[in-house]
Amino acid sequence: MNEQKQKQKELKKSVSTFAKPDTVVGVRQLLNTLLPFLLLWFLAYQSLSVSAWLAVPLAMIAGGFVVRIFIIFHDCTHGSFFKSQKANRIVGTISGIITLFPFEKWKREHNIHHATSGNLDKRGTGDIWVMTVEEYAQASFWGRLSYRLYRNPIVMFGLGPIYLFLIANRFNRKDAKRKERMSTYITNASIVAIYSLLILTIGWEAFLIIQLPILYVAGSLGIWLFYVQHQFEDSYYEDETEWDFVKAAVDGSSYYKLPKILQWVSGSIGYHHVHHLSPRVPNYHLEKAHESTPPLHKATTITLLSSLESIRFRLYDTKNKTFVTFKEVKPLLKNPDKLAMMSPKRPSFQEK
Repeated sequence: MNEQKQKQKELKKSVSTFAKPDTVVGVRQLLNTLLPFLLLWFLAYQSLSVSAWLAVPLAMIAGGFVVRIFIIFHDCTHGSFFKSQKANRIVGTISGIITLFPFEKWKREHNIHHATSGNLDKRGTGDIWVMTVEEYAQASFWGRLSYRLYRNPIVMFGLGPIYLFLIANRFNRKDAKRKERMSTYITNASIVAIYSLLILTIGWEAFLIIQLPILYVAGSLGIWLFYVQHQFEDSYYEDETEWDFVKAAVDGSSYYKLPKILQWVSGSIGYHHVHHLSPRVPNYHLEKAHESTPPLHKATTITLLSSLESIRFRLYDTKNKTFVTFKEVKPLLKNPDKLAMMSPKRPSFQEK
């Protein structure tokens, strides 16, 4: 084993020591997440007697707590939130109903994402759609148009939550196994039952005024977090023959350095490089794992302000190992030789 591989093995091993679920911490997180969410939902409903303009802001804040509930769901799919796998399945299913995500379906897709993130030959499951410059240049007019629409911020963050909640999460794949199918059916039936009960209790208008902002805010923020953690300028993508799990985890996942309140709401998922390096580390140990592992401090760090730049990055340039904009690619479509004139390859986290 060469020196670089040995360092990668040691890095992964050092982070894995934090993959120890703490039941007390997990229960505490459940309480400080679910109780405020339910309280905000109740307050939003009560405030409707005063004004809908008061209810909507409260609902939007509740949407932030739904993001935090999703992180608990996310950890449960990795079997990392509690020591008991039965507890992970139960809490994961319940939190999945709240966030509108079927447990087994998303678990399968997300595990594939972890196993293939940054692998150019295995894209397509649990990922944001990424085309390379070469693929875009060879695509048909309709292929390019579809991709441009998909990557448009209004479509991705505006219509994306609607598609995710109403379509993508509601149907099983054709070859889904029985366990996955039943999980989706149970989630869908539970959502229908709970929503019907709420509508019968408070009326459909009150329900929509509260629930729609909650889901829209949670969905948009969730898609943004997932997007920005892999779509930064010098992210990692390689062909199957060159792909490396550790490099994909640390070079291909950002450290999203957020203000403490946003870090808390997002369940510290900004330490995404740590999470991809060792998915069994629960969210409440991610910060500690990062701080205790000096090599991880060299991972790509983005801030709330600098992360906005990622919206510009649309295509991956495999020659120069960087994301580029549609504008940069436009002249290349007419003259491919100009591709070599683009910015040089950036160093990996081990070369920094």
